[in-house]
Amino acid sequence: MISAVLPTYNRAPLAFVRGEGSWLVAEDGSRYLDLGAGIAVNALGHAHPKLVKTIADQAAKLWHVSNLYRIPEQERLADLLVANTFADTVFFTNSGTETMELAVKMARKYWYEKGQKDRTDILAFDGAFHGRSSAAIAAAGSEKMTKGFGPLLPGFRQLPFGDLAAVKAALNDRVAAIIVEPIQGEGGIRVLSDTFLKELRAVCNASGTLLILDEVQCGMGRTGKLFAHEWAGIEPDIMMVAKGIGGGFPLGAVLATEEAASGMVAGTHGSTYGGNPLGCAVGAAVVEEIADPAFLDEVSRKGALFRQRLEGLVAAHPDLFEAVRGQGLILGLKCKVPNTDIVKAAYGEHLLTVPAADNVIRILPALNIPDADIAEAVQRLDRAAVQVERDLATAHVG
Repeated sequence: MISAVLPTYNRAPLAFVRGEGSWLVAEDGSRYLDLGAGIAVNALGHAHPKLVKTIADQAAKLWHVSNLYRIPEQERLADLLVANTFADTVFFTNSGTETMELAVKMARKYWYEKGQKDRTDILAFDGAFHGRSSAAIAAAGSEKMTKGFGPLLPGFRQLPFGDLAAVKAALNDRVAAIIVEPIQGEGGIRVLSDTFLKELRAVCNASGTLLILDEVQCGMGRTGKLFAHEWAGIEPDIMMVAKGIGGGFPLGAVLATEEAASGMVAGTHGSTYGGNPLGCAVGAAVVEEIADPAFLDEVSRKGALFRQRLEGLVAAHPDLFEAVRGQGLILGLKCKVPNTDIVKAAYGEHLLTVPAADNVIRILPALNIPDADIAEAVQRLDRAAVQVERDLATAHVG
């Protein structure tokens, strides 16, 4: 018999009832050190005092009015994002998947209004993840994402990851935009080089192609800059943001230049819940915290510390781990054994990590994780690794 909750997830046998900072408390009262942060969502940890107060204060005043009216909280968050990024304008959504839908619509509408109605193709990259809507899985193109869901939406082409020659060869007068994650999260913490991003921006400039950056997972301070593309010194035309921007509250945003958004006039897009007072009040509190240069400097410092400790872990267990990937506090452990073996062993040490493609374990802690919790996390990972080694030895003897 099917469960009341549609069984589309392979869930771990864990349920949590409370959280504080980098820690979660399970139903039985046991404490787990959380290196997943709800998959890069709880950017300020669990039950952050400022966010708790913000949501309580706003909840006592106003939750929802719809976008038929001005929403001051939405305007405040939009102003903060415009002031701290390349963008001139922002549209608010409830999720990263919704940002993908608008980014595609915006790019295609841009060229339609320019009189180039056939300029509708979107170039994406192997290993990408842009959500689970029909457009998003068509953009990703992988069998895992698309099998059984055809016919796929047309107009998307996938290129080899980080291959500039392939980009140049694929460009023609039908290409509206290129969409790319500066760091692939679901794809295995694969980082595009600053050089590639600079050259990609130059190629887009030369051809007029719009550049869409998906910073749903790697943005909002996770690399030590407010957004990952800042390290390369480039700016996109359109950017997708979600996950960390709400600190745990469902919130997303599409940021764009005035030029890229020029086709999106009244009636071309909408959202019932997107930009509601509750979500935007929380989002503004998150942005205020994370956009602080001192906070971002700490993310870089903590990321370097964590990476150093993980490099030591790799060196101590060369039969299990191959390398450390990532930047700031979006890190990955490339495994030589099935990554799920390590993830499950870590559960035994009351440690939460997140598996990804390419046999990688994602390390996505709260951005304000204390140094002591970083040290504790690596110790628990080490014990989990020792257990996996013992299991492998026992299996070999057997």
